[in-house]
Amino acid sequence: MSPTFRALHVRNYRVYAAGALVSNVGTWMQRVAQDWLVLQLTSSGTALGITTGLQFLPALLLSPVAGVVADRYPKWTVLRCTQVAMAVPAAILGVLAVTGAAQAWHVYVLAFVFGVGTAFDAPARQSFVVEMVGPDDLSNAVGLNSASFNSARMIGPALAGLLIAAGGSGVEATGWVILANAVSYLAVIASLQRLDPARLSPAPVMGSRKGAVREGVRYVRARPDLVLVLSIVFAVGTFGLNFQMTSALMATDVFDKGAGEYGILGSVMAIGSLAGALLAARRERPRLRFVVGAAIAFGVVEIVAGLMPDYLTYALVLPLLGLCALTMITAANATIQLTTEPVMRGRVAALYLMIFMGGTPLGSPFIGWVGETFGARWTLIGGGSLSLLGVAVALAFYAHGREIQRRDVAELVARLRSQHGRRAHLHPAPAGRGGLRLPQRLREHRALGPRHDRDDAPVG
Repeated sequence: MSPTFRALHVRNYRVYAAGALVSNVGTWMQRVAQDWLVLQLTSSGTALGITTGLQFLPALLLSPVAGVVADRYPKWTVLRCTQVAMAVPAAILGVLAVTGAAQAWHVYVLAFVFGVGTAFDAPARQSFVVEMVGPDDLSNAVGLNSASFNSARMIGPALAGLLIAAGGSGVEATGWVILANAVSYLAVIASLQRLDPARLSPAPVMGSRKGAVREGVRYVRARPDLVLVLSIVFAVGTFGLNFQMTSALMATDVFDKGAGEYGILGSVMAIGSLAGALLAARRERPRLRFVVGAAIAFGVVEIVAGLMPDYLTYALVLPLLGLCALTMITAANATIQLTTEPVMRGRVAALYLMIFMGGTPLGSPFIGWVGETFGARWTLIGGGSLSLLGVAVALAFYAHGREIQRRDVAELVARLRSQHGRRAHLHPAPAGRGGLRLPQRLREHRALGPRHDRDDAPVG
């Protein structure tokens, strides 16, 4: 089998990936239909922003708790529950729209409920992949998951647009599309039911205890490599990954184009994102330096995109921008999963998703203000520059943390030598007393997880 698709040799992953592709297409269909429904009901861009914010707010608020759930219960069970939790609000909204009873507040409430299901689904889904394919094929499976998501991104919106237009472009038409998404979750539920439990490698289930969220935070803080990856993801996600807004401003304000040309830009970038996901799938074990390099490349290409003189040259740069973005995201995701202890994987994945998804609501208003104040080009130039600055700051803190660790090791070695010298002339200390104590930071680091801080060590 081609190295790009090697994870598909695992039967469980093949079955799961097929169901996930159907569900991803349905999800993108609902995004388009839900936005169109809000506009039909309110004719308000503000209402559209409220709906989007309510749908993503649970990921910011509930991700740490969702990570604990993913570590405390079997992920296979959690995923079956979350599929139902997402299908039910989609079905209710679809029925309300089809019957003509839908109101704006219905959409707000159901978007938030749908977001709660998504918040609990994401960490369990992220950490379940390694249980299906194992560590050797995890990087490839993560890349294929991204490829599936971006393939659906190209298919779903177009299909939703055709169905809404065929249904008369009204509220009822959006309802049928949303109902189609509700049905699509049956594909995931069916694929989960068809998995062979004997071929899964489930992580140890964490017992019920207090402080599980704090334990996950402490684990990450004791791992400089994870802190570096999460810091880079936060910087790029907050300031750089605002393509929907930046491309709209560039198309309308700079190049004087309409909705059709703006739509083309989204499709062109999706092609680059798909290529990036497939290229990332070919890498067996991404290294920490690969995450850093992809983030730097992204920042540089985003600045270049902001400098393009016309619509055509701007469109030609977007596939490269999408490729760099997906390469960085996929490598960071694989790094988080491969270098985390299995019992901590759900909580670390939840922190990753909270930082990645939670940064966008923080950065988007600022980047929008930059575009309004200095011009649309500066949304890209500024976003790329701030992404590069964030990477530089993260690297500086990473280097500082490694220097502290080296001092801890040097202190430990000095104490060992000193104690060895004393014991050569004096009687040994009584058992259990007078023993060597590790430096505080090193004790915490050893207690919370293995070391993964070498530059030349594979971390993904």
